[in-house]
Amino acid sequence: MFTERMTQLQTKLAAANIDVALITDDDNVYYLTGYYDYLHMEFGRPTILVVSKDGGTLLITPTIDLVMAEAAARVDRIAPWNDGAGKEWREELPAVLKNASSIAIEPNHMPPLVRTYVDSFVDAGALVNATSILADMRMIKTAEELQLARHAGQVANAMMAAGKAVIADGVPEYEVAIATSEAGTRKAAQLLSAHYEDAAMSPSTHFLQIMASGKEITKTHHRATTRIMKHGEPVFLCFCGMTNFHRFKLGFDRTFWIGEIADKSQAAVYEVAVASQQAALNALRPGVTAESVHAAYAEVIQDAGYDYPFRCGRATGFSFLEKPQLVTGDTTILQPGMVFAIDGSVAVDTFRAQVGDSFIITEDGYEAITDHPKSLEDVIILGA
Repeated sequence: MFTERMTQLQTKLAAANIDVALITDDDNVYYLTGYYDYLHMEFGRPTILVVSKDGGTLLITPTIDLVMAEAAARVDRIAPWNDGAGKEWREELPAVLKNASSIAIEPNHMPPLVRTYVDSFVDAGALVNATSILADMRMIKTAEELQLARHAGQVANAMMAAGKAVIADGVPEYEVAIATSEAGTRKAAQLLSAHYEDAAMSPSTHFLQIMASGKEITKTHHRATTRIMKHGEPVFLCFCGMTNFHRFKLGFDRTFWIGEIADKSQAAVYEVAVASQQAALNALRPGVTAESVHAAYAEVIQDAGYDYPFRCGRATGFSFLEKPQLVTGDTTILQPGMVFAIDGSVAVDTFRAQVGDSFIITEDGYEAITDHPKSLEDVIILGA
């Protein structure tokens, strides 16, 4: 899988007359080599993948992670570097770039100190942008990647069910986060054991649980706290950061109420959110533009008298945000094999409702890969 991706990239580099590419986005390094979970730039330790159009591949990575790199990375050569030793990660770059007349980089994902060093000896006219090449490669998922997406959906479903089961009057938010993390980890471990041979891949969920309850419901990316949930309140659960199975990401969220909807006006807002997602799904199929799906969703929200909404959705995969986005201005034509997180959402001053799921574009429509009921009856948690 990784070898095929690398060969495809090298073919694209040759076709574009690009001599070498410097890949510094950690998700792209994994996508091309299988190497992951190293200490990256936030620790001041760059990892750089060098890909030549002629077939040579080099991974420059800290010595501290050499054993992991040797076990995981599908590259021709690994050049380890150590803190304070010689020129560190700079040692290899002048030689590999010396005869290159065209060098592709990822401007928005290249650490500033690496970019500064490259600029010190490479003519600006030799630099081109590699971002779109890799983004286009990653848009259409392979059969193996779609299996990861479906399994990620199972992990997300397990987390949602566990979270809903804990939501109740008198329960602190963090108890929901504990339950969802445990359920996701157990489901991921089950799937890894049954379907994958990569024993080094961790099943553990990560990322702080996004959730909000009561008056905090309008805080879109609020994290689980010690707040005590109460009867009649709304509760929002989002797994857009936690659904990360075998490094494949999805989006998934729901709005619930505890026992009843104390503020009856919230029900109407919620129904519009659900209707807006359904409008997007009615438009979702291969051959349409990304922005047309957003337009269908936005029309429902605005026709109901609410403000123009944020984007309807985004492609996902080995990154949380991939190409294309379901938003005004993105004219990408949808194709089978794309994976999207698609939301329905409405916000007012004191309440915010959102439902979101992930889908695979198929030959004649779409396949849902997250699943939880969203009718009003199903999202009111009785007995709480």
